[in-house]
Amino acid sequence: MTTAARNQIQFGVFFQGVNSTTIWTEPESGSQTAFESFRRVAQTAERGLFAAFFLGEGLRLREHLGRLHDLDVVGRPDAQTQLAALAAVTERIGLVATQNTTYNDPVDLAHRLQSLDLLSGGRAAWNVVTTDNAWTGANFRRGGYLDHADRYVHAERVVETVRAVWDSWDDEALDGAGRAGHPDRTPDTAHVRTVERDLGHYAVRAEGRLPRSAQGHPVLFQAGDSDEGRDFAARQADVVFSAHPEFEDAVRFAADVRRRTVAAGRPGDDVQIFPGQQFVLAETDAEAEEKARWVAEHQITPATAIAYLENVWGTSLQAYDPDGPLPDIDPVVEVTGSTRGTAFQFQRSQELVAQWRARAEAEGLSIRQLVTEVGVRRGGIVGGYTSVADRLARYADAGAVHGFNVSPWLVPSGLDDIVDRLVPLLQDRGVYPTEYRGTTLREHLGLREPLTRRRVA
Repeated sequence: MTTAARNQIQFGVFFQGVNSTTIWTEPESGSQTAFESFRRVAQTAERGLFAAFFLGEGLRLREHLGRLHDLDVVGRPDAQTQLAALAAVTERIGLVATQNTTYNDPVDLAHRLQSLDLLSGGRAAWNVVTTDNAWTGANFRRGGYLDHADRYVHAERVVETVRAVWDSWDDEALDGAGRAGHPDRTPDTAHVRTVERDLGHYAVRAEGRLPRSAQGHPVLFQAGDSDEGRDFAARQADVVFSAHPEFEDAVRFAADVRRRTVAAGRPGDDVQIFPGQQFVLAETDAEAEEKARWVAEHQITPATAIAYLENVWGTSLQAYDPDGPLPDIDPVVEVTGSTRGTAFQFQRSQELVAQWRARAEAEGLSIRQLVTEVGVRRGGIVGGYTSVADRLARYADAGAVHGFNVSPWLVPSGLDDIVDRLVPLLQDRGVYPTEYRGTTLREHLGLREPLTRRRVA
């Protein structure tokens, strides 16, 4: 009698851009711009058979009360430049570039992503994100020309244009040329189509300049969580980078995505789900809890706690004790701004402060304790290696997720215990790969052919 194979989960690593959870003040913390940090994280992840190395993006340095914010990690080398360098020192791990649909020309973006895909042997992916605020747009001399309600309308036009450029060479374009051993020969122009699109704000007319890679197209990730974002993912994405890591919530989110995917005319399992997750691991559950307290204290320093509240209050709170009660004054802004990033923007300050005051009073929380709870303890898997392996096996058996996008709280060593201690336990349980499935990211994730390639076929 044979035992049925269990579902498996995979890991990706999310090397964040601007954030307040990476501990970067400790002696062992590495540079956030030096190639060595990226190299070590990517190679450790590949040793652990991670599916992908995922880069966050920052299109403008964050500001706080009108000044550059210097308490969080800031700045990031260009994603595709960084990933092209990593392609040369890795062999199988996927390389995911976060690239904005608002501030990138779709023809140029298509060429750069396809270049990365070819140079890496079919390991490139695009994390599709949108932006509409004028603060970010000022860095591109465009201001806020894109209405918030139109951000996914425009994103969809960009994605469809990029895919059209990738598909502008028919399969026959290289017959007798590149596929016959002459990869540098000009393709048969009878099989190269011109792409013409009106994107509303501008029009494009172009042809692709490169053949497709071994995986057909770069894999498409998407991270929006609104109804519009979920519908966009159901129509266009291969993988959803979700904000729903807790088990019951993950089950509900997966069911919703599958329903939307079927409604979009695709198989229900066509979109994979990788929630973002932080892991704090140790030999025992008790040791892990103690370690998690240390991590939280170093993620939310006294200065960070005050700055966190200042973003909501909209004014300086430097006179308040971070270990004392919440400020007794009211916010001076109705809605938080966009200068600290998406995690902080568009919150109704009066309502949020009222909720925080009620919770702080009920639980006896100081400013720093409250910010730790609402800022970094909104999830996370904390526990001993064995208990965490059992917990993740439950996710696999339930089919709640396809994997987790791990956000290491320390760079570059933050994946070491996951790869060295947790991965072998998951493999022993049969819920984690023991080898890469193929040479391309699409193969390793077990994805079908690109959507438009299916239509061609």
